[in-house]
Amino acid sequence: MSAKFRFFLVVLLLSSLPIWAQTHKSAKAPASADWKDVDAAMGRAGQDQPDGTHKYALPRKDMNVTVNGVQIKAGLALGSWVAFKATSQGNAMAMGDLVLAEDEVGPVMAELQSGGIEITALHNHLIGESPRVMYMHIHGMGNAANLAKAIHSAIAKTKTPDAGAASAPPDLDIDTKQIDQILGHAGKNNGGIYQVGVPRAEHITEGGMAIPNSMGVATALNFQPTGGGKAAITGDFVLVAKEVNPAIKALRENGIAVTALHSHMLQEQPRLFFMHFWANDDAVKLAKGLRAALDQINSAKK
Repeated sequence: MSAKFRFFLVVLLLSSLPIWAQTHKSAKAPASADWKDVDAAMGRAGQDQPDGTHKYALPRKDMNVTVNGVQIKAGLALGSWVAFKATSQGNAMAMGDLVLAEDEVGPVMAELQSGGIEITALHNHLIGESPRVMYMHIHGMGNAANLAKAIHSAIAKTKTPDAGAASAPPDLDIDTKQIDQILGHAGKNNGGIYQVGVPRAEHITEGGMAIPNSMGVATALNFQPTGGGKAAITGDFVLVAKEVNPAIKALRENGIAVTALHSHMLQEQPRLFFMHFWANDDAVKLAKGLRAALDQINSAKK
């Protein structure tokens, strides 16, 4: 092969790279999601999340639940949610956690399964609550609007209220700045509950598909002020197997009870365990206990 011919091939290859790169990029770029049909099927508007999901908050404000004399607000432990992640044009993965009264479990489960939605877990999150509350985790793949219709039909079997008008959250009688500093992550006031999310450092997949943090794979730490700088806390730590017992030890050494340990999904990688907790004490003191447990797990840095 002559030097002139080799030079010609190199020029041809280099001139083709921008066209190939653009074609390759276009083929890999996900279709932009249009959630109008899904909102219509769900009967309410969802909210686009920074990590690309479309999420519906379904607070069980109809429930009157107490734990050890504390009246539980929806944002502390009674917040149903459903999130959709687009997989292709018109199709999505749906995941969620439905907060249910005991007599709602059977009808909701039957309606979900008839609509092609999988139940991936059913369990408690709290101990000693009155009346008893159950939590049903769900998963679905397929046409996004059809998934939403099936989920909406199941929710209609409950007393979950319709979406109300947004209102300004009440002030929080706890030192949130100090809590942020201790935990190393900033929280937000959601209806009078101070909520802090702490993602894991590694990527989580379910059935080979990446799961965004807003689909329930970030540690959730919730504070409900109970007066005098105190707060009731609950939520869940997202753990791999080797972290479970060190986290339990850290919580218990700081006066925080472990109330449940279980799975939420069926085919996640790495395998995850979700550990729920409860305490009602000085909010800053409890934040230090939560931080001791966070130090035992592979959390993402700020």
